[in-house]
Amino acid sequence: MKMVSGADLTPSLSIMNGGSTPDAEDPEAPEGSRSTRAVRPPRSVIRHCASAARLDIAAESEFNVGGLGLTSSCSEFSPVLRSGSWTEIGLKQCMEDEHICIDDLVDHIGENANISLPGAFYGVFDGHGGTDAAIFVRSNILKFIIEDGYFPSCMEEAIKSAFLRADYAFADACALDITSGTTVLTALIFGRTMYVANAGDCRAVLGRRGRAVELSRDHKPNCSIEKLRIENLGGVVYDGYLNGQISVARALGDWHMKGPKGCACPLSAEPELKETELTEEDEFLIMGCDGLWDVMSSQCAVTTARKELMAHNDPERCSQELVREALKRNSCDNLTVIVVCFSPDPPPQISIQKTTVRRTISVEGLNFLKGVLDNNV
Repeated sequence: MKMVSGADLTPSLSIMNGGSTPDAEDPEAPEGSRSTRAVRPPRSVIRHCASAARLDIAAESEFNVGGLGLTSSCSEFSPVLRSGSWTEIGLKQCMEDEHICIDDLVDHIGENANISLPGAFYGVFDGHGGTDAAIFVRSNILKFIIEDGYFPSCMEEAIKSAFLRADYAFADACALDITSGTTVLTALIFGRTMYVANAGDCRAVLGRRGRAVELSRDHKPNCSIEKLRIENLGGVVYDGYLNGQISVARALGDWHMKGPKGCACPLSAEPELKETELTEEDEFLIMGCDGLWDVMSSQCAVTTARKELMAHNDPERCSQELVREALKRNSCDNLTVIVVCFSPDPPPQISIQKTTVRRTISVEGLNFLKGVLDNNV
């Protein structure tokens, strides 16, 4: 995520201040915060985590989620979720990325949300203009999803609503710098169904038997779809930057660039969603900020990750290797990568069956060949 140096960040509208500010899990004091706070030590350059949980799902079983029944009818494949992550500051002066890995959602949430269906939640938050937005969204986005009225009967609506609610709640957090912003990429898994939601230029890529399957679209201002939406709402794209200030078309926060709540604006907080039914062909998921994808294709990342998992079957070490490879390729941004495995076993060796080619020859051709051979005797 990039912002133009020296861009005018002066708020162009009056923001309502009110409500309480949730306690952030990260102790870092954001740069450019409007409130006066004590200087705190910088965050660690490298952060990583790894955990594992199994999703045991019986065929044709029902689970009560939020008082509603969700039925699983497929018995051929049960995901076994393991995740690992790795982050590095890269060439930037400060670390503005945040991420979250929850392999066992039931254990994490407990009875507070009345969830009994096995699930998991992962997110990458690429902050810019400070860390306030990234920290706030990481700390609250899952809560907004679970507490939404559409959850769990209509997951897509619940997730979309949660993104907008998080954006509005951040605008009301008077103790935070609401001119900071963040892109948001989340993956919510219930049983075999995975919902990937994206607002910004982070990317989720599924590794399916060695083939890369992109589950999100990069929201760049010069993308034809985003550019048309921006221009229809009165915005402009200059040299790849929205209104000459920011290099993404969708983000949460950045309230100095947005109008009143509820009004459509060129910088959108609405995510795009992709629902995927996982099968035994699906081996792992890679979630990364744009610092990875600026220097590496989706297929290259999947090939690298698969090779690493076949060697040591450790998603954390796999994430670390992807970050290291991006740095070797001169990535200039913060780097955050999450690798989620769907099986306890490493990816299998892919065997390519040799095809048998049958060749035929006509009677005339055979006689001609015999004649040539007879003349050479």
